[in-house]
Amino acid sequence: MREARASAQGIGARLGRKEDDRLLRGRGQFVADIQLPAMKDVAFLRSPVAHARIRGVSIPPAQCSSTFTAADLVGVRPIRAVSGLRGFKVSEQPPLATDKLRHVGELAAMCVGPTRAQAEDLAASVTLDLEELPAVYDMLEARKSSTVLVHEHWGDNVFLETFIDVDISKALDAPIKVSREIRTARQCMAPIEGRGVVAFWDTRLEQLTVYSACQMPHIVRTGLSECLGLEEGQVRIIAPDVGGGFGYKGILLPEEICLGWLAMHCGHPVRWIEDRREHLIAGANCREHHYRITAYAERDGRLRGIDCEAAVDSGAYSSYPFSACLEAAQVASILPGPYDFPAYRCRTFSVATNKCPILPYRGVARTGVCFALELVLDAIAREAGIEPHEVRERNLVRPEQMPFDNITNKHFDSGDYPQSVRRAVAAIDLPDIRTRQKRAQPHARLVGLGLATYCEQAAHGTSVYYGWGIPMVPGYEQASARLTPDGGLELRVGVHSHGQGLETTLAQVAHEILGIDIGRIKVVLGDTALTPYSTGTWGSRSMVMAGGAVAAACREIAKRAAIIGARLLQTEPAQLSVRAGQVFGPQGAVSLAEIARAWYLRPQDLPDDVDPRGLETTIGYKPGRDSGTFSYATHAAMVAVDPETGEVEILRYVIVEDGGKLVNPMIVDG
Repeated sequence: MREARASAQGIGARLGRKEDDRLLRGRGQFVADIQLPAMKDVAFLRSPVAHARIRGVSIPPAQCSSTFTAADLVGVRPIRAVSGLRGFKVSEQPPLATDKLRHVGELAAMCVGPTRAQAEDLAASVTLDLEELPAVYDMLEARKSSTVLVHEHWGDNVFLETFIDVDISKALDAPIKVSREIRTARQCMAPIEGRGVVAFWDTRLEQLTVYSACQMPHIVRTGLSECLGLEEGQVRIIAPDVGGGFGYKGILLPEEICLGWLAMHCGHPVRWIEDRREHLIAGANCREHHYRITAYAERDGRLRGIDCEAAVDSGAYSSYPFSACLEAAQVASILPGPYDFPAYRCRTFSVATNKCPILPYRGVARTGVCFALELVLDAIAREAGIEPHEVRERNLVRPEQMPFDNITNKHFDSGDYPQSVRRAVAAIDLPDIRTRQKRAQPHARLVGLGLATYCEQAAHGTSVYYGWGIPMVPGYEQASARLTPDGGLELRVGVHSHGQGLETTLAQVAHEILGIDIGRIKVVLGDTALTPYSTGTWGSRSMVMAGGAVAAACREIAKRAAIIGARLLQTEPAQLSVRAGQVFGPQGAVSLAEIARAWYLRPQDLPDDVDPRGLETTIGYKPGRDSGTFSYATHAAMVAVDPETGEVEILRYVIVEDGGKLVNPMIVDG
């Protein structure tokens, strides 16, 4: 069988998103839209303080049957997100706090009412008797503290310390040495739709069904079954339409465990919809880093080495499944970025504080490490008396070095990194900026240029995750494809689409191979009962991993269809090609719909030795390189600053990015 030819609906086609029709017409279904008979709402009583012992919980007698504490959740296990890295200290996060509260917003009790307002009234009538304790808010103080401990049995406040040293001693005598201390602020995601859960117990199937606004339904199912003591087959997770994920919807929540338990015991569906206040005070955060970084360079600006000590505020608990060490482990791994230098040392600390836990927000750790590294490159440029773009061009991996393994064994397969800098500098018009800097500006404003170059890893493999201490996240993906009796195609994939356009782009991949009209390709996502097990959508992995799996499954369907088509056309499969939804041979063609009808409805037309696997298959995909794929970009900004008021205005902004093969350029454009 020969390969199909591309068409106007395949890879590279500018198509409107299939999912936009229902979303723009208000026909999407989010968790908050789900209405079930007899469903009641849940509200939580949350900790008002950062650190306290619980001496008691006082519940009004009239609401004892509608208010629950940790004492009620008999047999429910705490959340344990354990890193595979040696020396990692394990935290146990109870769904409802037991003896201690470790951050503001931690769950202390849950209340059930006919409406959310009534449930909140019940929660407001519950009283916590607390012994408030000293708290640690600053990661640097927490590292040094031996008296204020988030988890007393640890003896300190460090989840994990890591260390890399690659010949740093050889860089210490460099003629240029610049050091900086840099801190980045904690962030919360603030998606328009927060987290949400609807749960009910199906008595017929003896199965817990949970609708969750999440990015990774299968991982949530695994964690939920572990905590509730259920077989995985007794748990079904459905992620309907989800209004943005950003990593925030990629962890197991204590609220999900609480509602799962409640649904199993109360006899009716229950619902919790996160409000904005809950999100801001208790939702997991990210990106609070501290860097002490030193760069060593030659007088011409060429890097000899980078030495860095980095701390990450990881909050009070380790989030499932990524653990509290993901950001710090990534710092050590990706700090060298797209640059080529011979010596590197990095020590990282994942620090526990009395704040809510962290999670893998978009571009995990990349903003922090890029910020730190690019600032020291600017400092080198000033010391060497050269332009900032020149120091970057001299240190970036060159195209003739590709494929290239950098100092932390990141594999760059292709690219022209220096060219991205040159094109950005040309587009921003550097000579004009320098001219404007020499003459007086209106209102005495100062004009400046900012440059940053980075590479971004996607489709990380198993070895990468394991190196970061996340042994349970696989670097592969599966997809199921079924040619239906009427010639349509069903794709069932375990990733989830929450703004990425995967319902469209995965269909485009399938169309590229089979030629079936994209309107006849149904993509099923987000339901653990209907899709293969999957890590889900995060880490820029879905198009590579799920797209590769869809392509493999569709090629297998094409191969099997060609065998049946050869029988119908009285020729050999090797003489056939699949395109435009048909199988073509030397003497004619037969449509995939005719082939499907023969397989499903007219088996008497097929030989006795026909392949019984038919026109349905599940196939996995694993990239040839386990280290992932890399895109790269240079950003350039011309800004004006008022030195008296601090007001900043962006005058020009340029991005030069190599995004690889664009499956749908319209989606990329936005």
